Amino acid sequence: MKEDNLPSGANREKKRVGRGEGNGHGKTCCRGHKGAGARSGYSLRPGFEGGQMPLFRKLPQRGFNRTRFQTPCAIVNLSDLAIVEGDLIDLTTLKKAGLIRSNSILAKLLGNGSVDKAYKIKLSACSKSAREKIEAAGGSVE
Repeated sequence: MKEDNLPSGANREKKRVGRGEGNGHGKTCCRGHKGAGARSGYSLRPGFEGGQMPLFRKLPQRGFNRTRFQTPCAIVNLSDLAIVEGDLIDLTTLKKAGLIRSNSILAKLLGNGSVDKAYKIKLSACSKSAREKIEAAGGSVE
């Protein structure tokens, strides 16, 4: 089928609401009287069925998703350690320096960048490349 021989009514014009009584959509512009649906800015979330139990909640879950069981871990690079005062690097010093959020529980040190100072690292996790660079500079990792 080509565009020049489409059946009549296939390319329907856009519904023009709010243009008076004679437009075929009436006083309330197909929105009904009162309620949230009559207000501007109202939109239903996907899957909403008017308060009825939605289909996606009726169906059983399939598969496994590990994000529910993960513990978030803040990430710090070696290049960021220049901001920290002193040679001891732990959660509290990283929080004071503003490198990680104040509510962070775990932090991992990654080997992006270089080290010019001997740091003493006390973090929950450290990458292999970061450990090698710190020990090469004379520091230690616990």
